[in-house]
Amino acid sequence: MTEKGYAVVLLLLSRYPGLVKRVVASRDTHMAKDHFDEIVELCRIHNVPFHDRTEGFSMRTDYILAVAWRWLIDAGSARLIVFHDSLLPRYRGFNPLVTALINGDREIGVTALYASAEYDRGDIIAQSSSVISYPIRLQAAIKTVIGHYEVLANGLAASLIRGDEPTARPQNEENSSYSLWRDEEDYFVDWSQPAGHIKRFIDAVGYPYRGAAAILEDRLVRVRDAEVLPDVSIANPTPGKVIFLKDTKPVVVCGQGLLKIVELVDDETGASVLPLSRFRVRFKGRVEPRVSTGTTCPVG
Repeated sequence: MTEKGYAVVLLLLSRYPGLVKRVVASRDTHMAKDHFDEIVELCRIHNVPFHDRTEGFSMRTDYILAVAWRWLIDAGSARLIVFHDSLLPRYRGFNPLVTALINGDREIGVTALYASAEYDRGDIIAQSSSVISYPIRLQAAIKTVIGHYEVLANGLAASLIRGDEPTARPQNEENSSYSLWRDEEDYFVDWSQPAGHIKRFIDAVGYPYRGAAAILEDRLVRVRDAEVLPDVSIANPTPGKVIFLKDTKPVVVCGQGLLKIVELVDDETGASVLPLSRFRVRFKGRVEPRVSTGTTCPVG
């Protein structure tokens, strides 16, 4: 799946004809561009059988390679190799690249590993990484890790062509951590966080994802770009409130520091919401569901 999957399929089909016997892919409706159609077209050009994951099909193979995949795979007797967007054992689980960018990690990379019964705990075949600097948008980070996908895919394919089984080493459990799955609620900005953290969050959940979300005057908006400004002393700080207008752009109070909203669009139409129609507005996070005020509160 995704641009990373497309890059790996392109490399393998172009450089190692005959190695890939079939490709399985799936659409991702959470992304502005999921590269599904491009993967289908690559398979057509190279005469490699293609299947949508929702179709019924069977596979007999020695190895299966999973790239940007999030469903369980019944590999049967085949060896299942996974490409994971982190330097394992750090950030096992979901959206590890996004988590790394939000946390401000200076090194990002990809791990090739054998699948195991518990996700992302298998033996490591190889890793590839690079140092990054901030600010950095998700799309630029993806371009960086795609290079690591290509390095690992090339090395793996070369081993298989030679007839060598890729060797691997166990993970160090003492250094393990996990990255939780994300859904629509996790797009919302937490204005109580420091401005620098929010800036990294905005950059990390942008294109090809839908972008950082907020509620502004009862409508859902997406923060496409922002800039950290020097802090000022505020006697009654309230995260989410607009304190200034700089170049017609709203400056929002954060848990620490100030953030100028450079690009803001309506979620439904994609049209710019700037300049704001009035100054005294508040950016809100996710709308919490109302809780009953009855005499009992079940715990479950």
